Amino acid sequence: MSADQVQIINELKSSILALIGRLEKEKAEQIRIKNSNQELQRKINMHEAKIIELEKKYSNLKIAKSLIAESGNMHEAKIKVNRIVREIDKCIALLNR
Repeated sequence: MSADQVQIINELKSSILALIGRLEKEKAEQIRIKNSNQELQRKINMHEAKIIELEKKYSNLKIAKSLIAESGNMHEAKIKVNRIVREIDKCIALLNR
């Protein structure tokens, strides 16, 4: 083997080793990105659940305000709202079965 051929082989080896190093680095980065993506997806799901809960509370508040405006008696309005909320919770529990 000539010196030129040995030099070319050594350059190829170093290029291949550099490519393997870059591949491993990219694999590690891909795993990190996937983990980050999963964490962000978990946070999105958590926030979506919180939004649904807040929308439910907001709806209940709107109902309560309309009942208060109609009846003028605060205690009766609270009782009505509590009854409606219990009925909604029962319906949700039945749907979840």
